[in-house]
Amino acid sequence: MHRRHLLALGATALAGAGTAQAQGTFPTRPIRIIYPYPPGGGGDIVARLVAEKMRSDLGQPVVVDNRPGAGGLIGAEAAARAPKDGYTVLVTAGGLAIAPSVYTRLPFDPVQDLVGVAQLALVPLLVVTRPESPLNSITDLIAQARREPDGVIFASFGNGTPPHLVGESIQQHAGVRMTHAPYRGGAQAMPDLLSGQLTVGIFDVVSMAPHVAAGRLKALAITGPRRAAALPEIPTLSEAGVPFDAVGWHAAFAPAGTPQPMVDRLNAAFVRAANLPEVRAAIVAGGSIPVEPPLTAPEWTAQFRRDVETWGAVARAANVTMD
Repeated sequence: MHRRHLLALGATALAGAGTAQAQGTFPTRPIRIIYPYPPGGGGDIVARLVAEKMRSDLGQPVVVDNRPGAGGLIGAEAAARAPKDGYTVLVTAGGLAIAPSVYTRLPFDPVQDLVGVAQLALVPLLVVTRPESPLNSITDLIAQARREPDGVIFASFGNGTPPHLVGESIQQHAGVRMTHAPYRGGAQAMPDLLSGQLTVGIFDVVSMAPHVAAGRLKALAITGPRRAAALPEIPTLSEAGVPFDAVGWHAAFAPAGTPQPMVDRLNAAFVRAANLPEVRAAIVAGGSIPVEPPLTAPEWTAQFRRDVETWGAVARAANVTMD
């Protein structure tokens, strides 16, 4: 019995050593990044920049695979269902944190089926209005909403999106009512915003910052925990009196169950790439904010789960649901 016990222990130790060695040499083949939106957007640019820089770190090609559809859910589900071997990574946007609360039929559970790898950039949103608008602050916006219940119209790029829920959060914190007008994007809303049919628009910094810089739009506030380096004069929503600092982001995930050493190896490669001077400069130039300090994989997983709860509380209070 004693000899058999020692042999069993020896076999277990060898198996463990083999697993550790396999994980220690990871990766041994190309890594695929699934980006669940069309090419050319801000997140796609970040994903491709980071992928290019990760190649020298990991010693393997890192290829971006665009899998758009269903607001990012098709590609996200494909990543969640991928083998748990570290060779498929999802890079996606902050809408993933909203999905569990607004979709009535979700084909996968982002919290249970994915694990956080790394947060790459914060993507704030801008509350904007036309240049000649009498509104100069969020305080002015709230005051108008109090004077004109349902008379203030705010635009976003769709029901259940981060901009929509930011508008709902303003209403909930201030105790006012505004009318939501969903558009496909900021470009589609621009004519109505400039004509005064819309009171304000809430859109991503990447598409709105150039219009603000050129004087075509006036920014009232920016979302997120701190001001953006590209627009340092614009106060945060919290500074403007609405204590809500949830923000969009670009981030990486792996299928839940991926061995932690592989997740940690990927985290290190993503973080090093995102903090290279040229990548940070591109993130700032696009209106996003570098993540400081960088988060470990467990820290990012915990933050993602907090984001799910934060956005979910707003969605539930506003009764926002989608099919």
